[in-house]
Amino acid sequence: MIAKMKKLTFLVYHKEYDAFLKSIRDLGVVHVATKAQGSAENAALQESIRLSARYTAAIKMLQGLNVQPAAAHTGDAGKGTEVLAEIEDVQQQIQQVAHKLQAVEKELVQLEPWGDFDPKSVARLRDAGYQIDFYICSDKQFKEEWVDLYNATEINHVGSKLYFVTVMPKGENIDLEVETAKLPDCSLSDLHVRKENLAKQSEALQARLKDLAASVVPDLQAAQAQVHSQIEFSKVVLNTDSLADNKLMLLQGWAPADCVSKIKDFLESKEVYYEVADPTPEDDVPILLDNKGFFRLFEPIMRLYMLPKYNELDLTPFFAPFFMLFFGLCLGDSGYGLFMLLAVTVYRLVAKNISASMKPILTLVQLLGASTMVCGLLTGTCFGFNLYDIQLPLFQSLKEAISLDNQQMFNLSLILGGVQIIFGMILKAVNQTIQFGFKYAVATIGWLFILVSTAIAFAAPGFIPMGGTVHMVFLAIGVLMAYLYNSPGKNVFVNIGLGLWDSYNMATGLLGDVLSYVRLFALGLSGGILASVFNSLAVGMSPDNVIAGPIVMVLIFVIGHAINMFMNVLGAMVHPMRLTFVEFFKNSGYEGGGKEYKPFKNL
Repeated sequence: MIAKMKKLTFLVYHKEYDAFLKSIRDLGVVHVATKAQGSAENAALQESIRLSARYTAAIKMLQGLNVQPAAAHTGDAGKGTEVLAEIEDVQQQIQQVAHKLQAVEKELVQLEPWGDFDPKSVARLRDAGYQIDFYICSDKQFKEEWVDLYNATEINHVGSKLYFVTVMPKGENIDLEVETAKLPDCSLSDLHVRKENLAKQSEALQARLKDLAASVVPDLQAAQAQVHSQIEFSKVVLNTDSLADNKLMLLQGWAPADCVSKIKDFLESKEVYYEVADPTPEDDVPILLDNKGFFRLFEPIMRLYMLPKYNELDLTPFFAPFFMLFFGLCLGDSGYGLFMLLAVTVYRLVAKNISASMKPILTLVQLLGASTMVCGLLTGTCFGFNLYDIQLPLFQSLKEAISLDNQQMFNLSLILGGVQIIFGMILKAVNQTIQFGFKYAVATIGWLFILVSTAIAFAAPGFIPMGGTVHMVFLAIGVLMAYLYNSPGKNVFVNIGLGLWDSYNMATGLLGDVLSYVRLFALGLSGGILASVFNSLAVGMSPDNVIAGPIVMVLIFVIGHAINMFMNVLGAMVHPMRLTFVEFFKNSGYEGGGKEYKPFKNL
């Protein structure tokens, strides 16, 4: 269900406004209504956003080093500000060293073919009046007469390339149509020393980052939280209207109805003018889901799609039982369900400091595992084996009571699809009544008469004979409601035309929607087949050896079932969500598009 919200309006004297906002933030229950979109023009807000991005990058980089924290401690925002500057300085130095190292490596590649010589020797020859030039050419390009004409001397021969120098008195022109080499002004040994020093410098800087990663991440997170609070504060200021020549500040927001008394007590102590009102149909009310117990566990799945609008039904409690059942049918293996249940239970018993947000997810996994155990008993599948092949009284009793063959599982999938779609149409009628009034739900109720009466006549002809008087009465009432009242206020002929169009959509869309539920049977069947295949491989591929045989068999069994379980759990999550978000939501008339309730509070 959706928590009831109240609209709040505050009128505050401008000199007291900052203190008022800080008090509201400490209260932490008011969702500020968005009005202004001035963040792009607000330099201070943009600077805070950039600073937050810098903190995010620094934290992500340090966490990516995978360094074990030295000791748990509460973050210091002040220290985090100082550390950010140090981290960015170290990163800049690492980048500079990397550029220098890249340049040195490039020079090494250029100089290595010429060998290790002292550039000062070349300089002394030039001072003595000789011109030294370095050339690179292919074997075919080199001409033997260059040895006599230009004193060409071969230095190195690498592959098909020839490296040589010419020595001529200064002033004499040399015109060789080959590549001229420009060498660094240092020796090869000097470059190797420089490269080694740069590598050591880079290692020292990386070590410094790892030292910081072990101790300062909480400080950075605390500083980032402080920046986020500043950002939220700035956004609230942007959503404030100024009145009476900027003397009065007008702010609107939302709060859950059960928090209003707390807010009133606070505001009366602050002597602030305020108004509390119920939302109107035109208001964009933030959504706070307030489901209890079992249904609350499925709220994250609803958020994966979109939140409902304030004036429509929250479908979380209505799809939750179906989703759990569909997951169990898709996974369809009691062994896998038992493994999920036991693994999460052991983790909860052993693990320490499980976050509050993680506990509901673990509980949901336990419930889905339990559902899989029960649904797996319909076919008797357990890690690819058939439990009902075991001649034990318990399993044989279960086989007689609940066992279903493939045809029955196929029929069950279609029946569940039909039930969920009909249930969705009932919710659609309720939703239309709540939002617009009963007359807008008449056409939907008419289609329900047609579909439900026909389904009952097909399933139980002894109760309502197909084509009998009772069935025909329901059909007549349903047709009249669906064709004559599907769009209240419009011409009767328009209604009939729209009814014909709805009939076409119902005939084509409803059949496709129901057939979509065959995936519940198909996924469970395919998972069981793959599990049995891995069992056969484990037995057939194990060598005939007392020691190696069992080891190979266990390895194939464990790895194969791990792969199969991962794939099937993924499918058992995705396909029930698809059935929920497409077939069920569509037939229930769900629109969604609500924005989440996010109170202005300290982070």
